[in-house]
Amino acid sequence: MSQVILITGASSGFGAMCARALADAGHIVYASMRDTDAGRAPAVKAVKAYANEHGVHLRAIELNVLSQASVDVAIEQVITEQGRIDVVVHNAGHMAFGAAEAFTPEQFARLYDINVLGTQRVNRAALPQLRKQRDGLLLWVGSSSHRGGTPPYLAPYFAAKAAMDALAVSYASELARWGIETTIVVPGAFTKGTQHFAHAGAPADQARQAEYDNGPNRGLADEALKNLAACEPADADPMSVARAIVDVVNTPYGHRPFRVHIDPSEDGCEVVAGVADHIRAEFLRRIGLGDLLSPHTDKSARHVG
Repeated sequence: MSQVILITGASSGFGAMCARALADAGHIVYASMRDTDAGRAPAVKAVKAYANEHGVHLRAIELNVLSQASVDVAIEQVITEQGRIDVVVHNAGHMAFGAAEAFTPEQFARLYDINVLGTQRVNRAALPQLRKQRDGLLLWVGSSSHRGGTPPYLAPYFAAKAAMDALAVSYASELARWGIETTIVVPGAFTKGTQHFAHAGAPADQARQAEYDNGPNRGLADEALKNLAACEPADADPMSVARAIVDVVNTPYGHRPFRVHIDPSEDGCEVVAGVADHIRAEFLRRIGLGDLLSPHTDKSARHVG
């Protein structure tokens, strides 16, 4: 059945791939992005061209995850036009590369704002509708390296993604009795095909970064990127992330996986997350809250109001 889907950060990378793949699968997709009238105008044009060429329900919509007002307007537009929202894909994010010490606290806060607080703004706007429906899916796009192998010089990004993952896990329990599902999709470090590394932010304190580049860590940045890319199989395809998201969305309600890993480099996150998710499940059962491990599927209570 066709579902109404909102994707954040859909101007490029996983977001753009996911938007097109979901539209191709027959869903009504809102590819949200900021600055649709300015810097993202080419992306908006590309979305329209793809929709026209393939005859799919895909459209760009203005949404800046850093602005609650922008988020509220976008969510209200979707609800007004479609009468519902079935899936929210938390994809918007930004990467930064450099020595942790060389980033200012304000830069850390900015990364946290985009990757974590942005999801909270979207949830506060969208969840009243999903709770009213007693139905829906929050799909969070995380990152494997915050829990598996952690190469150097990505600390602000990993810290933000770790916080986002923790938030997603907590939301899953709190929304289960509302009939809302949670899936966390965990991509590995795709060094080709997404422009994540090419567009990564740099430390503001370049003098401090130079101390790292010219001291004992001389060459470490290039070494880390080179060796990280070498771990990635030649056939690693970032579209595999989009295909995995389509599979999750198309899975019948009540049977969607809690966590899906797409990591060609196998950095170990799947192993660590598997242990953590098992402990979480066992603890919730110990304190008598095992029902929070899956959405309540009583159809008589869904789509009310």
